[in-house]
Amino acid sequence: MPVTTSTVIYETRDQVAYITLNRPDVMNALNREITTGIEEALTEYRDNDSLLAAIVTGAGGRAFSAGLDQRERVSDQQTGGERRRRQPLIFTDLGVWKPLIAAIDGYALGGGLELALQCDIRIATERSRLGLPEPRVGLMAGYGLHMLNRMVPLGEALYMQLTGHHQTAQEAHRIGLIHAVLPDREALMKEAEAIAGEIKLCSPLALQGIKKVVMEGRNVPREYSYKLAGPILDWLYTLEDTKEGARAFVEKRPPAWKMR
Repeated sequence: MPVTTSTVIYETRDQVAYITLNRPDVMNALNREITTGIEEALTEYRDNDSLLAAIVTGAGGRAFSAGLDQRERVSDQQTGGERRRRQPLIFTDLGVWKPLIAAIDGYALGGGLELALQCDIRIATERSRLGLPEPRVGLMAGYGLHMLNRMVPLGEALYMQLTGHHQTAQEAHRIGLIHAVLPDREALMKEAEAIAGEIKLCSPLALQGIKKVVMEGRNVPREYSYKLAGPILDWLYTLEDTKEGARAFVEKRPPAWKMR
């Protein structure tokens, strides 16, 4: 499925996919077109076995994404098009179990922050601001409503959502919402690529198994999580990549993953 819209730029190099939200004139606000583009880009990434990591970012230097396009929402209200809530785009529902890195430069608000929350690793520039301001326009968050309190302390999640407060990058780092704060965009992308480089050292199939167990297993008691992981681990032991990983370790060289 090729990316059919210019509102999302999809590029690949060195086994890494770059997914760039590209509506800089409106701070990469999320309308139907850009959401479709994100889904297409994620599907392309999912289906290309040569790609081992993806970096998601926003164009323009002002925002990762400022969230839902309120102009489109108001237009829908005026034409009777907004009769029900929009269903959020859930990455794992698309079967995207490969690693995703969110490189945040500027505002990541509402649905924009929720895109970043669905990534596995989040880093941001010093000037970035993160928040879920939905109650300030009469709504609740979508993905973030259910998942933020599983990712940061409960009190911090409630504070963000009950006030609509925009966290600074430093505040977000303090509560564990992001993993690193970088001085500028150049340093941000360099760090994202360094993280992708570390991901590429790991077995792609093992990483997908880890992500599946972590994402699904955290919602059930520990004994059920063990039961979920068991068959995946048994399967990993049968793979050529597992044998290659051991040989590469002994021979002190990078492994050559074959995805089998």
